[in-house]
Amino acid sequence: GGARAAAYDVFINHRGVDTKHNVARLLYDRLLQLSGGRVRSFLDNKSMRPGDRLEERINAGIGQCKVGVAIFSRHYFDSDFCLHELASLVEARKAIIPIFYGIKPSELVLPQDVVDSNAYAPRDIERFRLALREAKYTVGITYDPATGDLAELVSRAADAVMERIKETEMSVPRRQQMIASRL
Repeated sequence: GGARAAAYDVFINHRGVDTKHNVARLLYDRLLQLSGGRVRSFLDNKSMRPGDRLEERINAGIGQCKVGVAIFSRHYFDSDFCLHELASLVEARKAIIPIFYGIKPSELVLPQDVVDSNAYAPRDIERFRLALREAKYTVGITYDPATGDLAELVSRAADAVMERIKETEMSVPRRQQMIASRL
């Protein structure tokens, strides 16, 4: 009950090993600050509590959000969570802001070892491919960790997110989100 049920406005899709302690976390903080605490982001290590069922919580966060931020980085493709989240965001027709963190849009290609692994059904591979193609052709923010200014990246990303949230709030009133409690 209580605060736990609060909806998320933003879903931050990222590979923790690359970005949890820098861009993802800083963006989370910056959005709270810019919005006076009004904009809530789903960031796995901040939004999950012990005992939470991972997949359920993640799916709820994706379902509720207005905007997804996909932070693509070197090790992004090693994570089936990243790929599943991205596919779910695309399938839910969420506005997605890609951040290319040390990786070029042209590198958003499903690695062959993921395709060849037995971990995924062909249907999943297809979902991942479509989602990556969608992200590749979405205007995003490119950042080179070797030379880039992290504060500037976070600031640009946060402004872009606030802009998109404003747009979604001004567009046709969303049909009331049906919250089906599966009891």
